[in-house]
Amino acid sequence: MEQLVSMGFSSDLAAEALTATGGDSIQKATDWILSHRSSPQTTTATSQPKLDRFLRPNSKTLTPSVNDDSGKRPNAKTLIPFVGDDSNKRPKLSPSSNLRQQHQPLSERMRPRTLDDVVGQDHLLSPASLLRSAVESNRLPSIVFWGPPGTGKTSIAKSLINSSKDPSLYRFVSLSAVTSGVKDVRDAVESAKRLNLEGKKRTVLFMDEVHRFNKSQQDSFLPVIEDGSILFIGATTENPSFHLITPLLSRCRVLTLNPLKPNHVETLLRRAVDDCERGLSNSVEVDDSVIEFLANNCDGDARVALNALEISATMATARAGVEAVMSVDDAKEALQCKHLAYDKAGEQHYNLISALHKSMRGGDANAAIYWLARMLEAGEEPLYIARRLIRFASEDIGLADPSALTQAVACYQASHFLGMPECNVILAQCTAYLALAPKSIAVYRAIGAAQKVVKDSVGQNEGVPLHLRNAPTKLMKELGYGKEYIYPPNDPSSAAAQTYLPPSLLHYKFLEWPQGASGDLQDQEHRL
Repeated sequence: MEQLVSMGFSSDLAAEALTATGGDSIQKATDWILSHRSSPQTTTATSQPKLDRFLRPNSKTLTPSVNDDSGKRPNAKTLIPFVGDDSNKRPKLSPSSNLRQQHQPLSERMRPRTLDDVVGQDHLLSPASLLRSAVESNRLPSIVFWGPPGTGKTSIAKSLINSSKDPSLYRFVSLSAVTSGVKDVRDAVESAKRLNLEGKKRTVLFMDEVHRFNKSQQDSFLPVIEDGSILFIGATTENPSFHLITPLLSRCRVLTLNPLKPNHVETLLRRAVDDCERGLSNSVEVDDSVIEFLANNCDGDARVALNALEISATMATARAGVEAVMSVDDAKEALQCKHLAYDKAGEQHYNLISALHKSMRGGDANAAIYWLARMLEAGEEPLYIARRLIRFASEDIGLADPSALTQAVACYQASHFLGMPECNVILAQCTAYLALAPKSIAVYRAIGAAQKVVKDSVGQNEGVPLHLRNAPTKLMKELGYGKEYIYPPNDPSSAAAQTYLPPSLLHYKFLEWPQGASGDLQDQEHRL
C-alpha cells in the first residue's frame, strides 16, 4: 500500500484497490484504480503532480488525469507502475522505465558498488593496503591503475568513492581518452575549482584508457594534480613506463592489477545468476559446467565471461523459450574462440618473443614451441618470428653449430614461400632445432667487445697498417702499401708471425674460442 500512496493515491483508495484485487500485485491494484476513476475519491488535486512524474515526460499527447471525465482509460504505456508481489524484495521497474539498464551489458549491470563487492586483487584491497587506508582516512591519492582488460580498474575507481566514510564529500567525473580531449578535461577542472572555492566537494577525475592521450594532452593533468584541484585516477591496459609521461607517473601511485583467477570469475558469474535485480533472468537455468567453462576460458577477463554468459542466456531462451536451460555448447558459441591477450606493437608482443628466445636459449624445445604457438594463434606475422630465429642462430649458437644459421635462413625462405597456416610446421621445426643445438655466444661477445673498442676510440682508431693495405697503383706501392705482406698460402710458417691488428691493439683478444674447436651435432643428437 505504501507504494500506491507514493504514486499519489490516497490511502483509502489504495486499501480499496488492494482488497478488490486480492492484494497480490501492485500492478493489478494500479489498473483497478485507473479503471474506477469515476469515483470522486480516486485522487485529490494535490496528488496529481505526484502522479505526473510516472508519466512519460516526452509524450506529445497529454494523458488524461485520473479525475478526467472523458471516459477514456489512460494509455497504459504512459504509466510506469512498480512490479513485484514480494514486499521484502526491492521492486523492479517495468521495461519502459528501466530501458537504459536493460540495454546495458551484463558486465556493466553487475559492476561492484563498493570495495567489499570487488572480487580478486587481494594484494590491493587487503585491510592494511594503501587503498583501504586511504578510504578509511578520506585521503585518496592520485592513482594510475594498470592491468589487463576486465580485471576491475574502473570498478575499483568508482568503488573508492562509494566506500569512503562520507561519499558526499566527493564528486566523481568519468571521462574516456577515447572520446574526450583537453577541452573536456579543462571543463572538469574549472568546475572542480569552483566547488573547491565554495568548500563543497572535491572532484575525482577518472580518465579511462589514459594511455591514448599523447604527451601534450597528458601534460594538461600535471598542474591540477600538483595544486590539488582534482584527485586524478587513471586506468590503462598498457605499460605506464612506455605510454605515460614521467612527470605524470611521479605525481601518481601506479597500482598493478592481475588477471582474475578462475575461482574469482566463477564467483562473479554465480553472483550474476543469483542477482534477481541486475543479473540474468530467472527463467534461464545455468548449469555448473557452463560457469566452470566460462571461468576457465576467459583468460581472467570478467567482462568477457559475464557478457558471454548473457549471450548464452539469450541463445538458450531463443531456442527453448521459457524455463530454458543453458548448455556448455551455448557458452562455446558465445565465446566463439579462446580469448588471447596479444598486441602486435605493445608489451605482450615483446613479452612473448622474449619468452620464445629465452626458452630456446635454455634448451627447452617444449616451452619454445608453446610460445611459438601462442604468437601464431594471436596473429603474429610469421616472417617476424623467422627473422628472430635467424638472429638467435648467430647470437646464441654461432660457431657451436654453424649450420644453425643455414637452417634459420631456409626457414625464413620457406615461410615466405608458403605463408600461414602451412608454414607453422616449418617454424616449429627450426625452433626445435635451435633449442636443441649446442650453444655458444663467443661471436656475440666478440663483436660487442670490438664495437665498444671502436666507440671508445681505444688506440685512437689509428689507420690500417701499411702491410695490410691494398696497392692497386704504382704510387701506392711507392708509399709502402702492401709492403712486407706475407701471403699465407705461399708461406704458412712465416705468415703465422704476421700481425693484423693496429700496433696499439696487438694485446687485445675479442673472440674467446679454443684453437681447433669446431661445432658438432653430437650433443644435439644425444638430446634428441
